Amino acid sequence: MLHSTSVSAGLPTPRSEFWAGSRAMFPLVVGATPFGILFGTLAVKSGLSIAGTLAMSAFVFAGSAQFISLGLLAVGTPLPLILLTTLVVNLRHLLYAIGLLPYVGKLAHRWRLAMGFWLTDESFAVAIARYYQSDPSPYKHWYYLGAALFMYGNWQFWTAIGIWLGQQLPDATQWGLDFAMSVTFIGMVVPYVITVPMLMTVLVAGVTALLAHSLPHQLGLLVAALAGVAAGFAVEQFFSQETK
Repeated sequence: MLHSTSVSAGLPTPRSEFWAGSRAMFPLVVGATPFGILFGTLAVKSGLSIAGTLAMSAFVFAGSAQFISLGLLAVGTPLPLILLTTLVVNLRHLLYAIGLLPYVGKLAHRWRLAMGFWLTDESFAVAIARYYQSDPSPYKHWYYLGAALFMYGNWQFWTAIGIWLGQQLPDATQWGLDFAMSVTFIGMVVPYVITVPMLMTVLVAGVTALLAHSLPHQLGLLVAALAGVAAGFAVEQFFSQETK
């Protein structure tokens, strides 16, 4: 399960927060490693150039969007539709950004831009766990940076390894590497299912994902995310009114 790594004893510094964030990200980096290998391998098999594969990992840096793009490219989908589809799939990042806004809204513009670029499912999970801690450290954004950069570098490295494996091992896509990412996401979610609204969010999102899995372009994921958020919000509002 995901746990926030505590900052070393004494007054926190940017360096101590940075390394604490990197350590907290380590389990998720391990889980994402097979995913990066699989993307590099599939990209080669799909006919994407080495430069194009590396550029996609460097500038898109969104696993689900990258995999969906590969599938759309393979069937000759027009570029505008690919861009629109990946935008829709990544709309969940808007929800993440809203969740982080109370903690990072007063940071310098360059910090918010960097944090937005490196915002992923994993970096959000690690960062929000740190922001939830009650200590008054003014350097928690450095914690985020340490976590996010570790994941970013890991993703680039294993994409390159996947490209190499795709060229050397024709059957690398049959290793079942994609299962590791499912386990990673379960580990990210479970520690937060500690309230009724959170439980309702997970249940509704899970059921909706199963019912909507046949929607094209992985749109079922977006529908499930929105349904889960709406259910959790409704339950939260219900309990708030009951306590008044």
